[in-house]
Amino acid sequence: MLKSELIARLQQDYRHLPAAKVEKAIDQLFEEISLALIEGRRVELRGFGAFSIRSRNSRQGRNPRTGESVEVPAKRVPFFKPGKELRMAVNGGVDTD
Repeated sequence: MLKSELIARLQQDYRHLPAAKVEKAIDQLFEEISLALIEGRRVELRGFGAFSIRSRNSRQGRNPRTGESVEVPAKRVPFFKPGKELRMAVNGGVDTD
């Protein structure tokens, strides 16, 4: 689903709101999640899942074109762990964890 599709679906349920306001609300939600992650905080949306940051150590990698070894630097990456309700919904009502 694209962001534009999400906006269109939400606007169907909230017809009294203009598309611009729905888009602004979605943008604000994404911005707040991003800012929390940048600050190193965890964002938990009960029933949906949790966003957090994971650290990856530096490592040796390979350039796929040349096969040459390259150093991949350490970095922080966003991580999403789905909540129990989301896992169950995706798996037809069965909890896989």
